[in-house]
Amino acid sequence: MNLDHRALLSGNKTGPVAASTRLSLRAASVLYGVAARVRRYQYDAGRKAIEHADVPVISVGNLTTGGTGKTPIVCDLCIRLRDLGMRVAIISRGYGAGESGVNDEAMELAERLPDVPHVQHPDRVEAARIAVDELEAEVLVMDDGFQHRRLHRDLDLVVVDATCPFGFGYLLPRGYLREPVSSLRRADAVIVTRSDQVDESTRSAIRDRIRDYIGQRPLIETTHRPASVVMDRGRTESIESLAGRRVALVSAIGNPDAFEQTIRDCGATIVGHQRLPDHDPYEREARQELQRWVTELNANNVPELILCTHKDAVKLDVDQIAGVTLGYLQIDLAYTANEDVLQGLISDLVSQAS
Repeated sequence: MNLDHRALLSGNKTGPVAASTRLSLRAASVLYGVAARVRRYQYDAGRKAIEHADVPVISVGNLTTGGTGKTPIVCDLCIRLRDLGMRVAIISRGYGAGESGVNDEAMELAERLPDVPHVQHPDRVEAARIAVDELEAEVLVMDDGFQHRRLHRDLDLVVVDATCPFGFGYLLPRGYLREPVSSLRRADAVIVTRSDQVDESTRSAIRDRIRDYIGQRPLIETTHRPASVVMDRGRTESIESLAGRRVALVSAIGNPDAFEQTIRDCGATIVGHQRLPDHDPYEREARQELQRWVTELNANNVPELILCTHKDAVKLDVDQIAGVTLGYLQIDLAYTANEDVLQGLISDLVSQAS
């Protein structure tokens, strides 16, 4: 169940098998790149139509696949728009939605923003129509929209994770890039997340590379700040309570390394980390394996607490595993550069729509 694909794609995993696997993936990424280039050309050349919603659309998207930390940004944007008096709705494709029709990100957003409607539909244009015509939204936030160009966006925000900014330098499946880094030229602004998890020289290199493509357009920097540990029925403990505690981690997210680093930064001692594929639904087999894993830990490195992310918690929906308390880390967004610039972009958009 524990996956090591990041070590493989980054090149940290060595040996003839790893090298051969990377070579095969590289060949596949060439084919992916050709198909993606054709699709981009069709939109750039006007050969594919772009549909307009009747209200402003803000897109929050990624250059890479998964794990960049979009959800806190989507939440923050919705709160800012509501504070400006706008009726806002979120639209998304709903990747990985189960029988309930909603995915883990939608469940997390519903807990964070219970009064903001979220329309999930494979057709973003239809999702926009529903949000505007049926829910009377005055502005839309399109989650994971950078590559979904059929719906026009009035503000195109791209999220770059400082801990893995450019997908190990390769397109899928050899790396994590959905499209070349040069596609940042389409962005109206770039938001760098987890900027505190890399040193200043690395941050500077990331800024320089992004500037190569966006010029003087806004470059905003943020951190993911642990706010509290949430236990059963919403009971919370302070982040300081993690200092010195032995914790086990469970995650099914795009960037488990960043989650692990955040827990270490809180002062906890990690005794194990069960990593599942991003968006794993935690079905029966996975839950049974988690029970076995925690039972084995209890026999050797007894954890005082199991921690997961909010996205995992809404799917697990339990308060303990094999007798060990399960909690999740509540993450808030903190801006370290150009928050006022982002606020200005949003305010300008709202004033133009009024």
